[in-house]
Amino acid sequence: MSHQEQMWLVLRFVNMNSLVLDVKIFFVIEGLTAMMARLLTTTALYLGDGMEASPSINHTLSANSTEEEYYEDYYEDEHAELRKSLNIMSLIVYCLAFVLGVLGNGVVIWVTGFKMKKTVNTVWFLNLAVADFLFTAFLPLSVAYTAMGFHWPFGKFMCKLNSTLSFLNMFASVYILVVISVDRFMSVVHPVWAQNHRNPRKASGVSLAVWLLALALSAPYFAFRDTAPAYHNENVINCFNNFALSEDYETPTVLELRAFRHQAMIITRFLLGFVVPFTIIVSCYAVIIHRLKKNRSLSSRSGRPFKIIAAVITAFFLCWAPYHILVLIEMVNHMATENNITLDHVTTIGIPIASSLAFLNSCLNPLLYVFMGQDFKDKVRKSILKVLETAFTEELSRSNPHSNSVINGQSKEKSFSDAEV
Repeated sequence: MSHQEQMWLVLRFVNMNSLVLDVKIFFVIEGLTAMMARLLTTTALYLGDGMEASPSINHTLSANSTEEEYYEDYYEDEHAELRKSLNIMSLIVYCLAFVLGVLGNGVVIWVTGFKMKKTVNTVWFLNLAVADFLFTAFLPLSVAYTAMGFHWPFGKFMCKLNSTLSFLNMFASVYILVVISVDRFMSVVHPVWAQNHRNPRKASGVSLAVWLLALALSAPYFAFRDTAPAYHNENVINCFNNFALSEDYETPTVLELRAFRHQAMIITRFLLGFVVPFTIIVSCYAVIIHRLKKNRSLSSRSGRPFKIIAAVITAFFLCWAPYHILVLIEMVNHMATENNITLDHVTTIGIPIASSLAFLNSCLNPLLYVFMGQDFKDKVRKSILKVLETAFTEELSRSNPHSNSVINGQSKEKSFSDAEV
């Protein structure tokens, strides 16, 4: 073989390898682009999707017609009627949560903040009510956004604030419940220490720390939230998460950054907003239940308080667990090479319902305080003010352990927080 023939073969080999490399790079870019398209084409408002990505953007993700077809398919897909029905359901739930949440939590704030003596219990429940009140007070913006076909006319700042408050409420509520659980745990396991160290001032300090933690965990949502004209209609402004803080939807590195931050936000929220708090709460109440079984007298005095706190915690996790689980399923499905049709249907139907359930949690606590605070006849005879006052009253016997005779004479006024358990 001549030298020229050898050089020709080498060049051909190099060109073939370059062609293969170009094809590989092309498919990598296409894969990243398609994944981001799936992540970015989700329903606008729901916590699982709307808080994660824009339902539609005006930026072309690539120069290929397949992406344009993908968006067209999204707006005219088989789920169009289903999405419309789910949006109507969401509107109803949001309106209900707004009315019940503002009124119910407003009453709780009024009673615990202005009508009752400041105690450790009132501090906990006041902060829980404030978190729910802030969230429900901004629900009319979400109602308007949904009713206007996911058009956001309120500006970028309100887009950021409205979304941030949703997760501020979630983090603040769950960690206040953690604090309540630890407080009950210390009162049962270390009653002498609790009697000497528990006071409203320290409770207020702990509550402030919880709010700062919740604010830190919610800050990324404020940073990433953005507004932009919709892909299908430039007159419609969407409120969505811009995880790369960039309008570049073509560069592979930017797409990778978007996907990474998106996944990091979901996983972090699942761990710090659900798994860790739930583990602490379950551990605390496992010890509490064990101690109550060993001490029957303590159990009889603590029945009502234990039931109401357990009901509040159970309601929170029943309302939020489906949301966290479905968002994880959606993320895994979007990361897969091929979408699972069954999982796609499950998340399409499940995430709006789970998000609505999470919204409703913000108006449940006042109802639990009232309907579990005393017997039904007492609820009918007494005013809501009296019901809530007795619900949040501290146990007198704990502050004065030698006044059992006085306490026995006042046993009719005992409520769920009469025992510090």
